[in-house]
Amino acid sequence: MKRRNFLIGATAITLAEFLAGCETQADLKIQLLKNTIPAQIVSKFQGELTSPSQLSFHPQESLIELFSLLQIWQRKLLLEKEKLSIDQTKKIDIANLVTIGDYWLANAIKQELIQPLNSQALLRWNNLPEKWQELVKRNNQGDVNSEGKIWAAPYQWGTTLIAYRVDKFKTLGWEPKDWSDLWRPELKDNISLLNQAREVIGLTLKKLGKSYNTKNLDEVNNLKSELVKLNQQVKFYSSENYLQSLVIGDTWLAVGWSNDILPLVKKHKEISAIVPQSGTALWANLWVKPAASAETSLTQKWIDFCWQPQIAEQMSLLTQIASPILLEVNSNKLTSEINNNPLLLPPKEIMEKSEFLYPLTDNTIEQYRKLWKEIRINRE
Repeated sequence: MKRRNFLIGATAITLAEFLAGCETQADLKIQLLKNTIPAQIVSKFQGELTSPSQLSFHPQESLIELFSLLQIWQRKLLLEKEKLSIDQTKKIDIANLVTIGDYWLANAIKQELIQPLNSQALLRWNNLPEKWQELVKRNNQGDVNSEGKIWAAPYQWGTTLIAYRVDKFKTLGWEPKDWSDLWRPELKDNISLLNQAREVIGLTLKKLGKSYNTKNLDEVNNLKSELVKLNQQVKFYSSENYLQSLVIGDTWLAVGWSNDILPLVKKHKEISAIVPQSGTALWANLWVKPAASAETSLTQKWIDFCWQPQIAEQMSLLTQIASPILLEVNSNKLTSEINNNPLLLPPKEIMEKSEFLYPLTDNTIEQYRKLWKEIRINRE
């Protein structure tokens, strides 16, 4: 699954400019998704360390590039082990932490690209909401397991939203509230959807009162017929350029990810957005530890730092991507900018009905592929 990045303006100084040290000599090396950690947050972390430390934060453009890095390091390590002793392999330059999306976690575990985190050293683990703890507890096959090891540290999360043109809906005399509104006839040929089977089939399942993680699609009555009707409403599918048409008014409504949509709503007054009332899909950015990364106490200190309520709030405001820690903080202690932004921090009743997209069995994946292909062929 792709999730596009966004620029958050002058508040986010380029980390590469801020931290110019040599990565191989750094005490803490982190490969992260571009613009998810503002430089001033790194500066504050450095200032809190009791002893001088060299930090290297290297941003990458996409989650795919970061996942590929994990694979490259693993292949390089295997090749080096054939020629070098175990002690010499420690010289391979591997980051201490890497950002991946929750969608990539199962494959990272199955391919043995990462190692579990030391649960005893995660001092603020209990500050995470239960749903985020469940997300990263996995067995060795990458499946969610309440008794599994802790394979990642969630530090950001977002949602799938409905964005729409305020001016167009004024003419219609109503505003979208839930997924079911996408089927209303007046929106025919005025909708853009993500080119993602899990998202589109998932929102249709939600409309039918089912879970995004439904295990057997064949048992869901009317699923295919509802998807056929929705497909007839759609002008185009895209996971990359789905908002441009909304900006110019070529489409009236778009389904997309909050990290794309929140900055757009802030910039364009004619565009608004909602979190569907019946619940939506959640996604998260995670810190993971590469399989052969060197041990350092700074790894745990950085994770703990990201989970401090004050730091979590600052990061959320600067990036417009929420920290899971905010969900456990009393709303009276949060700034009005966060409390009054239901797109950044949706109401509790909607959050309870929202879900992360968990790994599927091979049989269910095949059902998705077959259904998605049938729907798209019918469109053509």
